[in-house]
Amino acid sequence: MTAATALAELIRAAGSVVALTGAGISVPSGIPDFRSPGTGLWANVDPMEVAHIDVFRRDPERFWRFYGERFQTLEDKSPNRAHLALAGLERAGLLDAVITQNIDRLHARAGSRELIEVHGTIATSSCLRCGAAYALAGVRARRLADERGVPRCDCGEPLKPDVVLFGEYLPAGALARAEELAADADLMLCIGSSLEVYPVAQLPLVTLGAGGKIAILTQGRTPLDDRATIRMGGDIVLELDALLDALALPAAVFTR
Repeated sequence: MTAATALAELIRAAGSVVALTGAGISVPSGIPDFRSPGTGLWANVDPMEVAHIDVFRRDPERFWRFYGERFQTLEDKSPNRAHLALAGLERAGLLDAVITQNIDRLHARAGSRELIEVHGTIATSSCLRCGAAYALAGVRARRLADERGVPRCDCGEPLKPDVVLFGEYLPAGALARAEELAADADLMLCIGSSLEVYPVAQLPLVTLGAGGKIAILTQGRTPLDDRATIRMGGDIVLELDALLDALALPAAVFTR
């Protein structure tokens, strides 16, 4: 029996399945992960110097030089077959929710409906003084219009992307919902995540502690490899293609 077939059987038998995704699921869409040597987002920059809440407050111009470039890299990116596969599994009634560490909006664009973005999203930016929120296109226009390259609220304050920066807590509501889903899951699919960044990395442990199982689909080792019922380490898109073949789902579930 192949790993894909075994995973398909686990999914069919489970009463509740949730997915936890990390940066690796978006790499096939052309978005770099964080730590790969030479190509990762943090390969040539210290995140504490550009992506910390204190940097935003102290030097928003420096902060936006970094984040503005990241926004630009995400502008033309599209969901890949792995994102579409998870949306299809949800439509087929085989996946309850996607919990993601990613901020790139690709799960939402793929059609995932029950989506918990525990690290926030680049879809909006907000003013920390008055609370006004602006959509991504408007933020981009405001950044281009500012002589220092800092998008500003109508009140004049710099806008902050609605993502969790270093030095910030995760949104309490999103984390609580993620923990609830993890505790109720008979099976958690851990896809494209190193399972090293806390507190999100504790979610598979919540599932295991409640008597559920985990399946890990990611390249590279994780701290939970020896606790996974299924471990698949190939290309994520190809691994999920094989899973969909093993599930023999009708093509209709992949049309939005």
